[in-house]
Amino acid sequence: MTEFSWSHVLSELLGGRDLSEEGAAAAMAEIMQGAATPAQVAGFVVALRAKGETPEEVSGLVRTMRAFAARVPVSGELLDTCGTGGDRAGTFNVSTAAALVCAGAGVRVAKHGNRAASSRCGSADVLETLGVRIDLSPEKVASCIEETGMGFCFAPVFHPAMRHAAAPRRELGVATVFNFLGPLTNPAGVTCQALGVSEPRMLEVMVATLARLGSTHVVAFHGYGGLDELSTAGPSQVVELVSGVIRREVVDPLELGLEPASGEAIRGGTAETNAATIRSVLEGERGPRRDIVLLNAAAGLVAAGRASDLKEGLMGAAGAVDSGAAALVLERLVEVSRSL
Repeated sequence: MTEFSWSHVLSELLGGRDLSEEGAAAAMAEIMQGAATPAQVAGFVVALRAKGETPEEVSGLVRTMRAFAARVPVSGELLDTCGTGGDRAGTFNVSTAAALVCAGAGVRVAKHGNRAASSRCGSADVLETLGVRIDLSPEKVASCIEETGMGFCFAPVFHPAMRHAAAPRRELGVATVFNFLGPLTNPAGVTCQALGVSEPRMLEVMVATLARLGSTHVVAFHGYGGLDELSTAGPSQVVELVSGVIRREVVDPLELGLEPASGEAIRGGTAETNAATIRSVLEGERGPRRDIVLLNAAAGLVAAGRASDLKEGLMGAAGAVDSGAAALVLERLVEVSRSL
């Protein structure tokens, strides 16, 4: 086996040459072990970004990151609604609300997430404000899933080795491949995902990566206006992976019977503001905030095999909210997470 060399890896990337999956995995292992200097970490991710990441390279990074992660000891099919973030649109926590709705519809959800990076309020921030204890061990997250239908995997608990990349990421201040690894490294081993992606180019890369890694059903999307959510303001690009087959479509909310919504109508704010919004939606509020949550929950229900298409998914999501089932999931998640 060839000895690892940062100079070789960086020379390849700067020359516009793709790394093999094994080569990318070896570089990530150096980072995860704390063997890479901050300059090497920064040089690697910037050179990779400038060249353009391939599914093979991202697969290597993900395999290594998964190998270093703590695992949630839970079996059976699970859904994640974690998106990439980074769209700078300032919406409230749509994918977190959608996760609660999917759980209310009977899907077992392992929501992966973190505190805010580029936004004012991340999924961890809003769930904590809603009363959920977020820093649970893998075993306690498994208990939440078994008892409530949903658990939250707080990224720093499950990916402690990522601390070695924290300073370079923060100092660079630009999006790198690290911004896209969260949705690909769920520690509960989910195989079904509703996945919002903030960059159109990475939409295809992330779905192809998940196909290489054995995911069974993924509904990935890049929304109108650059959202990492399915948008109710205009058409969204959708790439769907079903049993190894990738298909593409454009989803127009008007064709699903949804009223067009302005960006201002779904704007978020502080953790307290976003928590109040989620509670209002789960309690039956009508309007654009409900619509975007139901649409994104519908994608989750399709990915989980509970709906054949988004139209059917919208009906299932609406039923979970209107019956009170989604609100009950939140109530139980708060109760169980704080009792463990």
